Amino acid sequence: MAFEKKDNKGGRPMNRKSRKKVCTFCVEKSDFIDYKDSQKLRRFMSERSKILPRRVTGTCAAHQRELTVAIKRARHLALIAYISD
Repeated sequence: MAFEKKDNKGGRPMNRKSRKKVCTFCVEKSDFIDYKDSQKLRRFMSERSKILPRRVTGTCAAHQRELTVAIKRARHLALIAYISD
């Protein structure tokens, strides 16, 4: 009558290990994130034109802050749309 317990959250197998996400900007050793490179910035946005969080993209905290500023600058200059249709 009681509920069955699962081994972990979500019911995934326990023996599967997830890979650590690596910051692409740290790998490329880029000095700054260019707001004019709209194709690179679109990779870090959802199809609804929202900025994806760090846990999804795998960027480090410093580059995530820089990325957010670059996306907002590109939106302000109309290089990237604020919303998608």
